[in-house]
Amino acid sequence: MTTPFEALLNQLEAKARHWPVLMVFEDAQWIDPTSRELLDLSVDRVRHLPVLLAITFRPEFQPPWGGRSHVMNLALRRLGERDGEALVHKLAGNAALAAEIVAEIVERTDGVPLFVEELTKAVLESAAQSDRVTAVLGAASLAAHSVPATLHASLMARLDRLGPVPKETAQIGAVLGREFSYELIESVAQRPERKLQAALGQLSDAGLLFCRGTAPHASYLFKHALVQDAAYGTLLRGRRQELHRRVAAALETHFPNIVERQPELLAHHLTTAGDTERAAHHWLKAGRHAAAQSAYLEAIAHLERGLGLLHSLPKSSDRDRCEIDLQLALAGCLLTANGAVAAKPRYMRAFDLAESSGSPQQRFEALYGVWQSTNMSGGSAAASPLSARLLKMTEQERDDGLKLQAHHSAWATWAFAGDPAKTRAHTDAGRLLYDPEKHAYHRFVYGGHDPGACARLLGAQAEWLLGYPEKALASIADSLSLAERIAHPFTLSLALTFSAVLHLNRREPERALSLVEAVEALAAEQRLSLTLEPGIVHGAALVGQGAAEEAIARIREGVTKSTRLGRPYGLAFLAEGLAWHGDRVAALAALQEGLEIARTTGEHGWDAELHRLAGTVLLAENKLNEGEASLQRAIRTAQAQQAKSLELRAVRDLARLWGEQGRRTEARDLVAPVYSWFTEGLDTADLKEAKALLDQLA
Repeated sequence: MTTPFEALLNQLEAKARHWPVLMVFEDAQWIDPTSRELLDLSVDRVRHLPVLLAITFRPEFQPPWGGRSHVMNLALRRLGERDGEALVHKLAGNAALAAEIVAEIVERTDGVPLFVEELTKAVLESAAQSDRVTAVLGAASLAAHSVPATLHASLMARLDRLGPVPKETAQIGAVLGREFSYELIESVAQRPERKLQAALGQLSDAGLLFCRGTAPHASYLFKHALVQDAAYGTLLRGRRQELHRRVAAALETHFPNIVERQPELLAHHLTTAGDTERAAHHWLKAGRHAAAQSAYLEAIAHLERGLGLLHSLPKSSDRDRCEIDLQLALAGCLLTANGAVAAKPRYMRAFDLAESSGSPQQRFEALYGVWQSTNMSGGSAAASPLSARLLKMTEQERDDGLKLQAHHSAWATWAFAGDPAKTRAHTDAGRLLYDPEKHAYHRFVYGGHDPGACARLLGAQAEWLLGYPEKALASIADSLSLAERIAHPFTLSLALTFSAVLHLNRREPERALSLVEAVEALAAEQRLSLTLEPGIVHGAALVGQGAAEEAIARIREGVTKSTRLGRPYGLAFLAEGLAWHGDRVAALAALQEGLEIARTTGEHGWDAELHRLAGTVLLAENKLNEGEASLQRAIRTAQAQQAKSLELRAVRDLARLWGEQGRRTEARDLVAPVYSWFTEGLDTADLKEAKALLDQLA
């Protein structure tokens, strides 16, 4: 799947192949999170391209790329005396100003270009009345320590001199935003067309607005944010609220397309108008809309604004239901962007409210969220009763969407708890219920990913464990295909991650490595928090390639970053790398830690491997009895879980020991029935090794 950022950057690169490109980002201190992501990626991409990327920003903006070799910082200082005089003369044009007046302007504006421009224009506007020049200059106090306030006063004075209608028009425009259309200001201003156009013309002629196009198809841009601030600042609170109410009404009545595309715009005007209850609902819409575009940082900001408004509303069931929806939406975004730990308190708050005030749908969604965040933060044991409750809630339910999500909770719980048979049963049930169109909205409500793709990817893991390597390969391919087709980044990250895991399990490290590199790039671009820390998978792939030192470092970093979920899996590969590197003591410690985490959390899906690896390390330490006991335990654990693939590995290793001890018949009798059970995947590494061992023991 080509992401929007990739498409834009590829377009930039294609243009740069034909001719040099100039890119300009202005006022980066006000940049939104998604544009910031694009800017950061652009800075990296242009390193080796014929592109000049110019970025302007105020000192408070702290760019992360300031120290890179291909980036040069230029601090724009205040204008010196000579440059200040040159700017005054340029602005004055043919109007001659006395040298002492120019010097006074330069001194009083303290090198601030906008203030130089504003004060010069004030002088020029008064030039016809020479006795007023001194008064104008006298009104502008020295700006060494108060430039913003003095400049603000200068801008307000210019608005006043234009007259009441242009000033009011500027105020309305300031309420609309830095940029606005003629159609919108016409709906709000409620003035005759001729007078409105004349006022806008005066503001444009004065250089306070830039106009593009011709009314009624024109758009206007305040020359500078400070001009907008000055106009907005002259409004009394009551008048300001009234104008915001009028803007909100105009948007809803005449511009539904804008409201649909930018629901946060209506939410902002309702908020400032004091219509708190409606504003909270529209911040919810804005958050959901941003989340649907995978703009999770914007979504989080919108939803937090909505929640912030609820504190001023009286306690009621309607208010509680609104908060439940906001908390659920926020938790879903936090889960995707920051992980389960960040999301869980929001889900818990929604669940507490839903128990007393929520609808049945809200109660289900809130309970699902508590289950999801519990399971993803490494609490398989605690997640199990929550999943059972979800299944019970849907026993008599006609809604197949709720049934689907109840099964979703069950298959994800059992996948990590170590019961592949139950996992597969629930994924099969989910695949039958799933409709890609009917349940498309689920990926934005339940855990931030698509249930159909999840059923396939966790079904694939269960199929491999149960002894069906080829069926697992087909299921994971279906999951990847679906994830790419629906073009949902977080779902794709899950499909890529678990596809890499499957290839690791099949002992195909090269394929696993290419997949995990793809998911790492996707996660970095989309700012995703992944369910399974990619460093663990990356390091595990390196173990399979024999790159022990790098593998150990990668896995250790991944285990440190991760929640408890997936840590036993990572520690197994860490132990394998450590053992290969000759550090068997550290390997045994890692395996013991993995088993302890499994006991604490209930995440038993990799127990058999942890016991098997412990057995092989103990045998290498010549602790034969302890090693054999660990291998026997691995076999029993795999058999109890019906994990044929893990049982095959354990019996292979124990049979090797018995063969070396001269117990060849026992060894062959141990391996043969397990190997013969398999009907597919005979060309995978584990099965080929088992066959070779049987041939040696014959």
